[in-house]
Amino acid sequence: MKELVEILVRSLVDTPEQVTITSVEGPRSLTINVRVADNDMGKVIGRQGRVAKAIRTLVKAAAVKDGRRVNVEFSA
Repeated sequence: MKELVEILVRSLVDTPEQVTITSVEGPRSLTINVRVADNDMGKVIGRQGRVAKAIRTLVKAAAVKDGRRVNVEFSA
């Protein structure tokens, strides 16, 4: 999951070297924290959160195979 989010986010931003992705695993869940540069935050979130929602939807669809719940959080 972490690799999928990394590929998606790095392809969206202007400064991909400043993207850091960490994950916290629970017993049946996974939380992925995405940090980007301040000037790239708008590109990751998108208008009215559409891009962020699309990323979350893709990750949740991929997580169905593993039977896990995945949360993706964005911060600058």
